[in-house]
Amino acid sequence: MKFHTSFFRLAYILIALFAVSCSRSNPGTYRGMPKEYTSAWEERYGRCYDSVPHCIVALDLYSEGLELDTAKKQMNGTGYNLYLSDIVLPDRTGNDSLRLAPGDYHSELTAQPYTFIPGRDYEGKPHGIYLLFVEEGKLQSIQVLDSGYLAVRDTTNGLTDLQFTLYYKNAYGYRATYRTHFQGAIQWQNK
Repeated sequence: MKFHTSFFRLAYILIALFAVSCSRSNPGTYRGMPKEYTSAWEERYGRCYDSVPHCIVALDLYSEGLELDTAKKQMNGTGYNLYLSDIVLPDRTGNDSLRLAPGDYHSELTAQPYTFIPGRDYEGKPHGIYLLFVEEGKLQSIQVLDSGYLAVRDTTNGLTDLQFTLYYKNAYGYRATYRTHFQGAIQWQNK
């Protein structure tokens, strides 16, 4: 009798784990998170903080099937939205002063050039680095990404290549890695 109880308990746990890991609305699993983004927006804030003497931008990326309707200020379709706020730019002059500069960025709270703030959940609202899963224009889930790296390179054909290595706690509480990229022309808007 003890064998049957243990066997059924183990079978139940395995079936439950399988069901959770296959869930479409849980971006906490690597399987559902896109390895590539198809469009990107750079939000240019300039020198928006009195305590930070550098220009700030944010990146707003969209996977295939999801797009930003700038007129209505909403997302349409189904897919993922990766957002990085408060990216601190190095000091530059001219038209490039508000453009995401090529280089290697990392997450930290120092507000020094080539950094961006880590992801955090403040009273149920994501800040810093986070990933949204949107289905038919409706938010289904949020995954806060607590830290990471971003490599920005200009390509020979005038495009921008973004390589991300981001970290988060998965649904089971373990630290996980999310690697993704974007290559293309980055659209921009002043904020």
